[in-house]
Amino acid sequence: MIVGSILGIFFITLIRRVMVEDNELPYPESVAAGEIHKAGRAGGTGAQYLFGAILFGAAVQFLSAIKLFAATWERFIVFTKTSINLVSGKGELYTTVGTGGGALITTPAVSPAYIGVGYIIGPRLAALNFSGGLLAWGLFVPLLLYFVGPSLEPLVLAEGQPVSWTALAYAVWKFVVRPIAIGGMLVSAGYTLFRMRKNLIGGLTRSVKDVRAAAIAGEEKSRLEKDVSFKFVFAGIFVMAVLMGFLYHYLCGNVFAAIVAAVVMFVAGFFFSAVSGYLVGMIGSSNNPISGLTISTLIIAAILMVVLGAKGIEGVSAVLGVAAVVCVTAAVAGEMLQDLKVGYILGGTPWKMQTSNLISIVFASLVMFFPLLMLHQGDINMGGQGFGGKALPAPQAGLMALLAKGIVDGQMAWPLIIVGMLMAVGMICMQVKSPMLVSVGMYLPFETTSTIFVGGMIKGLVDFFSKAKKHNDAQRIRVENNGVLIASGLIAGEALLGLVLASLAFFNIMLPSVFEEPTFAISLVVFALIAFVLVRYPLKNAGRPDDPAPPSAMV
Repeated sequence: MIVGSILGIFFITLIRRVMVEDNELPYPESVAAGEIHKAGRAGGTGAQYLFGAILFGAAVQFLSAIKLFAATWERFIVFTKTSINLVSGKGELYTTVGTGGGALITTPAVSPAYIGVGYIIGPRLAALNFSGGLLAWGLFVPLLLYFVGPSLEPLVLAEGQPVSWTALAYAVWKFVVRPIAIGGMLVSAGYTLFRMRKNLIGGLTRSVKDVRAAAIAGEEKSRLEKDVSFKFVFAGIFVMAVLMGFLYHYLCGNVFAAIVAAVVMFVAGFFFSAVSGYLVGMIGSSNNPISGLTISTLIIAAILMVVLGAKGIEGVSAVLGVAAVVCVTAAVAGEMLQDLKVGYILGGTPWKMQTSNLISIVFASLVMFFPLLMLHQGDINMGGQGFGGKALPAPQAGLMALLAKGIVDGQMAWPLIIVGMLMAVGMICMQVKSPMLVSVGMYLPFETTSTIFVGGMIKGLVDFFSKAKKHNDAQRIRVENNGVLIASGLIAGEALLGLVLASLAFFNIMLPSVFEEPTFAISLVVFALIAFVLVRYPLKNAGRPDDPAPPSAMV
C-alpha cells in the first residue's frame, strides 16, 4: 500500500498543473468542499449533527454487541415435497424428479452504518442493490433448492450431525449464486468503462500532454505554482519500480516475468492515475470506477503471467501484487488531485500539500494493517470466516482473487461465471441503470442489501416530506446537508466501535450478554428510532424560506 500511495502522489505531481488549472474540468466535489470550508470559516457548522450521530451509531452497535436485541432474524420455510414428471412432447415419460427444499427468510440487520449508506446513496440506487438480493435469495437459492434440495437433505457433517436447511441455503448461495454474481460484476465493470470511454481516452491523451508540460516547466517563484522537485519525483518513481520488481521476483521466481510485472505496474499505474484524476475532475471521486480500472489491470497481468509461465500460487500472488499497487495508486491519485484542486481554490501551496500527503500516507499505510488484522481475526474469533465471510464479504476483493486464480490456474467456475455474464448483458439490454449494483446485491448477504434498502427508503421519506412541506431550494439543501451529516455520523460511529469490538475479540475479551436469546421485537424499536432521527432532525432544521442557501454537501 505504501508503494501504491507514493506512486499515486508522484504521478499526480507530474500532471497537477495542467489538470488542476483546466477550466473544462468542473471538479464538482472539490468546489463543494471549498465552499463548505469557506462557510465553516464564516461560522456555519454541522458538527453537532455529525458527532451526535457518531455517538448514537456507536451506542446502537454496543447494545447489539451485548445482545440487548437481536441484530437480525432468519427462518427457513420448508416447501412441501412433490415430484415432477418430465415427459416429451408426445407424452412419453423421461423421468420423475423429486422436488422440495424451501426459502430462507431473513430480516434487515440493525446496522446504523448500512442504513446510513442507504440514506446517502438514495432510494433509487438502494433499490437497485436490493433487487440483486431479491434475485439471489428470492429466486436463485429457492429455485436451486427446489430441485436439488431432496438430494442435499440427507447430507451430514463430519461429526455425524445432519446439515440444516439454513446451512444448505448459504452453501448454495456461496458456491453457486456468488460465482454468477461475480460474472455479472465482471461484465458490469467492463460496461462501466465502455460508457466512460470518451472520458478514459481523454484522460490518457491528457496524461501524455501533462508529462510533456511537466518536462519543460521550470521552477516557479510563486508559492501557488511550486510543486515538489521533479528530480525527487522521478527518483522516487524509479526506486519504487525497482523495489516492486524485486518483490515480484520473490513472488513468482521468474526474473523476466518479474520485470514484465513491474513494467505493467508502472505503465498501468501512471495512465490509470491520470485517468482517475481526470474522472475525479469530471464526475467526482464518488463515481470514480476504481474497481473497473483494477480489474482491467488484473486481467492484463494475469494473461501475461500465463504466457510467461508463472503459474500456481506464485503467479496468482504476482498478479494480485500488480493489481493491488495499481488500485491504490489510482485511488490515491484521484483523491490527491481533488485535494490539490481544493487547495487551488483556497490558495494553498502545492508542494506543502504534496509533502504532507506523502507523510500522511506513509503513516496511514503502516497503521492500516493492524485494524484490518483485528477485523479479520476478531471475526474469526467470534465464529465468522474473516474477510470473505458473511460479516465481511469484500465483494470486489473476492472478484479479483477469483479472476486471478481462475486465469492463472484454470480453476475458475466458468459455466457459472458465463451465466452471470449473460445475466449482466440482459440487464444492460433492459437499460438497468447500474448492473454492477445489482450484481453486488446478489453477492452480499441479504441482511446487508435489505438494510441498505431501508436506509434508501428513509431518504425517500425525507424527500417526500420535504416536498410536501413545499421547501424551496435553500431549505432542501439544508435538509440534504443535515441528513448526509447524520448518516455519515452513523457510519463512522458503528465503524469506530466496530474496531473497538474487533480489538476486544482479537484479544479474546468477550462482552457480557444481557439476553442469551435476544428478541427481534426490540430491534424494530431501534429501527424506528434510527428512522426518526434521520427524518426528524434534517426536516426540523430546514430553516426559513428566506434564509440564504448554504453550499450543498451532495454533488
